[in-house]
Amino acid sequence: MKIRIINKSTNPLPVYETAGSAGMDVRAFTEEEILLKPLDRKLIPTGLFLELPEGYEAQLRPRSGLAFKHGISLPNSPATIDSDYRGEIKVALINLSKEDYVVKSGERIAQMIIARHERAEWIRVEEITETSRGEGGFGSTGKH
Repeated sequence: MKIRIINKSTNPLPVYETAGSAGMDVRAFTEEEILLKPLDRKLIPTGLFLELPEGYEAQLRPRSGLAFKHGISLPNSPATIDSDYRGEIKVALINLSKEDYVVKSGERIAQMIIARHERAEWIRVEEITETSRGEGGFGSTGKH
């Protein structure tokens, strides 16, 4: 799939780091370092602008290493970038650790996954089909 992209940053375009990667790493593009204190949330610019085809979205997700090693995540994970959005891609980061974290320009801060989606059409009914699970949710299927 080919996607039109403008890169106003000095970083390389997002790439798949391995042959089996589902996501491409997205990098911060900032003039200055950004300090994330514990529980801080900040929008981190990337310098990227996308033109996604209709029927697709880009999802932004946390990087596992940042999340595990430093407690850095995305508060709206996965974040959705719609096909009709033309603004700069910015990543909302949150520091869930007890330590300060500094985001530097060029640092890989999130993963981007391109995903196809469908548009739903609602059909109003008075009943829906029963299943063996029924209304069970929130752990109703057990732990093991």
